[in-house]
Amino acid sequence: MKSPNTIQHPATVSRTHRELQNGHKAVILWFTGLSGAGKSTLAQAVDERLNMMGYHSFVLDGDNVRHGLCGNLGFSDEDRKENIRRIGEVAKLFLDAGIITLTAFISPFIEDRNKVRALVPGGDFIEIYCDASLEVCESRDVKGLYKKARRGEIKDFTGISSPYEPPQNPELVIETGHQPIHQCCDEVIHYLQKNAILPLSRKRAI
Repeated sequence: MKSPNTIQHPATVSRTHRELQNGHKAVILWFTGLSGAGKSTLAQAVDERLNMMGYHSFVLDGDNVRHGLCGNLGFSDEDRKENIRRIGEVAKLFLDAGIITLTAFISPFIEDRNKVRALVPGGDFIEIYCDASLEVCESRDVKGLYKKARRGEIKDFTGISSPYEPPQNPELVIETGHQPIHQCCDEVIHYLQKNAILPLSRKRAI
């Protein structure tokens, strides 16, 4: 639903102007996968690499967002859908600002990820599947969440008591279950360069 009695005002400074100033295109890098698959770790590593190269990027992390923007949401299917809807709208704003936006959310449902994809022009939504088996994710379990879910202390936990729907045609599949983080990061940067989102020549770090 849209707010009544409102008018959308066009920006005086366009996204194209911002991209020209930044020296790169703006995109949404949507990292998805099970809890413990390495989404946040990889997103932060790519963000750090982009920053070192002199590019403009920002990470929207699942846990961080739930401390503020989505702090009133739980983990029911409906709340998960609303969580992703809000993040999609925020990511769209960052896109208009000319920023490479990295999102690290389980985002378990294909329908919700596709709705975010539909919010933005073709090619602006890059779905990155962090592929790690449930066994690997449970072995990492740094937060102890899987153990609590197995004991029934956490309801609606993705992979245990709530489903995860892997992407059907993601732009990138990163084997985060066994590849070292620097190699995973290299794959993302290579994709951005190959698809002319980043220029091939490396910028100096600021």
